[in-house]
Amino acid sequence: MPTSHPFFTDEYHIPWSQLTADKVEGDIAAALETAETNLEAIRQLDDSAVTYENTFAALEVASLDLDRAWGRLNHLDSVANNDQQRAALNAALPKVTAFYSSIPLDAAIWSKLKAFSESAEADAVDATRKRYIEETCASFIQSGADLPDEKKSRVAEIQSRLSEITQKFGENVLDSTNAWELIIEDEATLAGLPESAKAAAAEDAKSKDAEGKWRFTLQYPSMGPVMQFADNDQLRKSVWEASCTVGYEGDFDNTRLIMEIIQLRQEKAELLGFKNFADLTLERRMARNGETALKFTEDLHDRIVERFHEETLELQKWKAAQDGGEAGPMQPWEVSYWAEKRRKADYDFDDEELRPYFPLTKVMDGMFGIVSKLFNVRIEERATTTDGGDIETWHPEVKFYDLFDNATDELLGSFYADWHPRESKRGGAWMNYFETGLPAEGGNPREPHLGLMCGNMTKPIGDKPALMTHYEVETIFHEFGHLLHHLLGNVTVKALSGTNVAWDFVELPSQIMENFCWDRQSLDLFARHYETDEPIPAALFDKMIAARNYMSASVFMRQLALGKLDLELHTQVEKYQGRDLDEVDREILADYKAKLATESPTMARRFSHLFSSPTGYAAGYYSYKWAEVLDADAFTRFQKEGILNQKTGQAFREAVLSKGNSVPADVLYRNFMGRDPDQTALLERAGLV
Repeated sequence: MPTSHPFFTDEYHIPWSQLTADKVEGDIAAALETAETNLEAIRQLDDSAVTYENTFAALEVASLDLDRAWGRLNHLDSVANNDQQRAALNAALPKVTAFYSSIPLDAAIWSKLKAFSESAEADAVDATRKRYIEETCASFIQSGADLPDEKKSRVAEIQSRLSEITQKFGENVLDSTNAWELIIEDEATLAGLPESAKAAAAEDAKSKDAEGKWRFTLQYPSMGPVMQFADNDQLRKSVWEASCTVGYEGDFDNTRLIMEIIQLRQEKAELLGFKNFADLTLERRMARNGETALKFTEDLHDRIVERFHEETLELQKWKAAQDGGEAGPMQPWEVSYWAEKRRKADYDFDDEELRPYFPLTKVMDGMFGIVSKLFNVRIEERATTTDGGDIETWHPEVKFYDLFDNATDELLGSFYADWHPRESKRGGAWMNYFETGLPAEGGNPREPHLGLMCGNMTKPIGDKPALMTHYEVETIFHEFGHLLHHLLGNVTVKALSGTNVAWDFVELPSQIMENFCWDRQSLDLFARHYETDEPIPAALFDKMIAARNYMSASVFMRQLALGKLDLELHTQVEKYQGRDLDEVDREILADYKAKLATESPTMARRFSHLFSSPTGYAAGYYSYKWAEVLDADAFTRFQKEGILNQKTGQAFREAVLSKGNSVPADVLYRNFMGRDPDQTALLERAGLV
């Protein structure tokens, strides 16, 4: 049955088939009108009549319809992009951005919040609501609530412009990625490629009416194997050169957008009284400021840089020994190829040997089994449709699951899983949510959460199931860790639940899950041959573990380099303003990158984490490594007490996953580990101590 406003219907099972481009304008307008009416009720309060319910609680739900509509529209923009929908989104963007930006700058609303926060009644609320009051007030101040009117106006203008140009940045990355394809007609050109990659390319070509040929794109499951395995140097060079055009050529060039984004962020920070955007962004995160985040990055760099340069030189010498050339800087399209050949030679290990043991369905079932044991939950798949059934999805490949608490039999939440690439879908992997639930309280039943996880993993080919690489398996576990953080949230204030935590803490639940992809006991629960159901043979497992830290300093350094580039761009704007972006990249990362025979253009132009939303991971990319320190350290408790020890799992669920932002992140960590984090476990795990 058609829903009057499908984009913000409160139906738990979202009617995706009704969320069409022609509904966007009307639904967004209606949601904005409702939100404005709700805010006006707060403005009109008498200061003597303010309560928690009519101020902070009312503000939390004031824009619920708009939150739903805008969230669902942006989700569809990520997984089912089309011209009509994109136009509708961009038409609504200025109004929606202006609305959200105006709330913390609204003097009347701020005065009511302050009136209650300074009252005796505010001191009497429970600890979670007190935390929400403190966090909301801090957010308002950080957004400019105490600024004079002319500065408030400028902050609003900046936010509006940032929303516009960061949206354009993301569109440029998607469009330029989709603008390139390579059709191969001679199979001999594909020498060295695994059969799985060739079969995927043939299937892709067939879908484009090029049967009997092989099609390659710049989406990772397509281009990755080419760069790693293809013997044809020119083929790898062609793919590399094409990858350099993403976000860079013609109408898709993001260079100007990046500089404008950085400058606007700096101006916003200065208006709000901060030295730079990093200090503004990190004020309420674990690092507190840009200087601390940069010091963290540089300290880790200094601890591994010697080994990093040794690895680079060793690979150059090994290549020279194989091809009879001189040892020296390699071409960028050679590095992954020769690194893979050396790994195979040194460890007799090939990632492709593992694929048959990682069919997607068994990976998912095994992962569900692990978390069910650890956290005392159960997960059940539900039947879905795309055209009006009980549970709809946005694409036939999407699955839907319910998650129940075994102790109470309550439905804690549900989630969608969308794992394969499409041209209408952005690259990468991510988790998000549509609904944040609540625990049972005051006679009200539990409200379940609703989330999703997406990726761009290897597709099924012919009659074979989708067979994952080990890296893809890690990615699935990673995103499910984020999802568990949301689904197991047990906080009485929605705004403090789940992944709404300090950004440099948010990766802990996701990254700790990756550890279960390396342990023999947990692997045996899901790593099963798709034909025989046999576990990974002992000899292959031993080779996989032996090769784990192959060139680990180089992998480690790449992550540090991305964090360093991010922090430098957002703390030294004046230093880099007006300069060539590639020159800036080379200057910042002089000791973070291996010297290459051909300079690569900066990846900043396609760095969507930093530039495809007004904030996103900007000035926060270091948090991946920050959280890696936390996850490696925290996992030592699992190793000590038992990888699948339910008591340890329950302790992690209670101390971390259930608490969201109801307690400061550093306190949550200490509650689980009994101490502050230590970097040693990460360096030991990477073989760098």
